Amino acid sequence: MARRREVVTAFLAASRGGDFDALLALLDPDVVLRPDRVGAGALGLVRGATAVAGTFSGRAQAAQPALINGAAGAVWAPGGQPRVVFSFTITHGKITAIDMLSDPEHLSRLDLAILGG
Repeated sequence: MARRREVVTAFLAASRGGDFDALLALLDPDVVLRPDRVGAGALGLVRGATAVAGTFSGRAQAAQPALINGAAGAVWAPGGQPRVVFSFTITHGKITAIDMLSDPEHLSRLDLAILGG
């Protein structure tokens, strides 16, 4: 659990800082970013470390670390209201998948704790 949190924290820092190389180092070469149907209109499926790093580089300024059903993740929650949750699959210290959840009905069923930061 601690290692997973470290990876997510490093990902958020690299994303916020626009550190493309640090993002690449955290991502598995075959990583996939999967938005749910609600988020798919703005962003479709993204595959590969370079494409996913490009999607997040310089972004996630307002994302906060969170526990999602007990696992380390991130949330964008303007005014404290969760709008987008980022759930990470981490294998051998590398992010292999990021699920971007924005369906309000799905979000309401998550056990979500915003950690701040």
